[in-house]
Amino acid sequence: MPKLRGEAFWRETLRSAHYVVAPMVDQSELAWRLLSRRHGAQLCYTPMLHAQVFLRDANYRRENLYGEACPEDRPLIVQFCANDPEVFVQAALLAQDYCDAIDLNLGCPQMIAKRGHYGAFLQEEWDLLQRMILLANEKLSVPITCKIRVFPEIDKTVKYAQMLEKAGCQLLTVHGRTKEQKGPLAGVASWEHIQAVRKAVSIPVFANGNIQCLSDVEECIRKTGVHGVMSAEGNLHNPALFEGRNPLVWEMAEEYLEIVQKYPCPLSYVRAHLFKLWHHTLQVYQQLREELAKVKTLEGIVDVNRELKLRCQEEIANQKEGEKPKEGLPFFHWICQPYIRPGPKERCKENGASGTEKGVRGKRALEEEEDGNSELLSKNKQKKKLRNPNKSFDPSLKPKYAKCDQCGNPKGNKCVFNMCRGCCKKRAFRETADCPGHGLLFKTKYEKSLSWQSSQRVIQNPEISRRGDVDVGEAAVLKEAGDS
Repeated sequence: MPKLRGEAFWRETLRSAHYVVAPMVDQSELAWRLLSRRHGAQLCYTPMLHAQVFLRDANYRRENLYGEACPEDRPLIVQFCANDPEVFVQAALLAQDYCDAIDLNLGCPQMIAKRGHYGAFLQEEWDLLQRMILLANEKLSVPITCKIRVFPEIDKTVKYAQMLEKAGCQLLTVHGRTKEQKGPLAGVASWEHIQAVRKAVSIPVFANGNIQCLSDVEECIRKTGVHGVMSAEGNLHNPALFEGRNPLVWEMAEEYLEIVQKYPCPLSYVRAHLFKLWHHTLQVYQQLREELAKVKTLEGIVDVNRELKLRCQEEIANQKEGEKPKEGLPFFHWICQPYIRPGPKERCKENGASGTEKGVRGKRALEEEEDGNSELLSKNKQKKKLRNPNKSFDPSLKPKYAKCDQCGNPKGNKCVFNMCRGCCKKRAFRETADCPGHGLLFKTKYEKSLSWQSSQRVIQNPEISRRGDVDVGEAAVLKEAGDS
């Protein structure tokens, strides 16, 4: 059966999905997808997976996709970040039987994407992207989709989208922000860009950005004409967003924790989800925020969640008639609701700083340093500077590591095969060779094993062992000759 394309793919395979949960690193895992689907989500993406790691690491595949089968988790799109056509397609071939489409991440704006050369940092390399999508469209049995960020210019964004469609992209998700719009500088997503793309291409388009509640979804579809709307932050703070309701936080938290009991995931994922769900409440109960950060077991997280619930219920019982939410929130802090990320000026006020001293720092420190502003350092690097005043953080002075011939990771400086340790170990084992640089001695150990076996034969044959002029090797040969 030929694979469906464009509108037919969206209508039949994706079941005309309008409400979509975004791919989120370490946050759109199976348990969270199931919670979201129970509360209105019609389509989910996996977390962004690294194609090269997925290709070489069986444990990574099992943890992120090959786990326990769950028929409820469909339709599902697997998202990869990649910058090599062959690696991308080989990883996608391993994933295609577990999903309904493969998505290429062209929207990640984070520093890790810049270092790894993927995500939004590929948006100027149109020749490479064409080759990746053309090859995937040719080799895969499921459709290829893309998630992009916009350029400042609408015309360039439209041409970009048309190029991806021509290469074989069957569905396009457009995040209406540029790659520079992130963190405190995120600002408002441009629905105007999304509308222009929707009118310029014939494939289905999803919109992403400015989605905090169901009315935002409806307004976005009305203004842009897109087929569906994707939510990330809004979904994390309110998994019932697509139902158009704002439930009690502990209801969502308890339901999520029950799902995690059945479909386990790393504790860091669970903790991160509860920090989002309980965001406004944890501003009130700071001590429980610290406990949630330190707890080491799922049972411990359940206990913290229970304590938060009890404190909120006590607060509700003592509430005065006519009392309104504090801190300018639309609802009381124990109700699921949007979190509006503060801009740079608001963040300055929150931190008690002015100007450029501390206000916009935080997570942006490393990015500013690597972009050439070496005067401002993160707190961690300031501590290192105090311990070693001569230490330099200039990226131009960092040593350039040679790459492994096999996988592209940094190779060992003394490796005889010019590989990283993982690839070197596989080759040395396969060829029964030594690599002193990595401390791998397969050949040496094998020869020692043969020597030991020969010595055992000598011990078992006293006539040979009495001859002082016969060495171990000759003894073994003579024994074999005698046996024959």
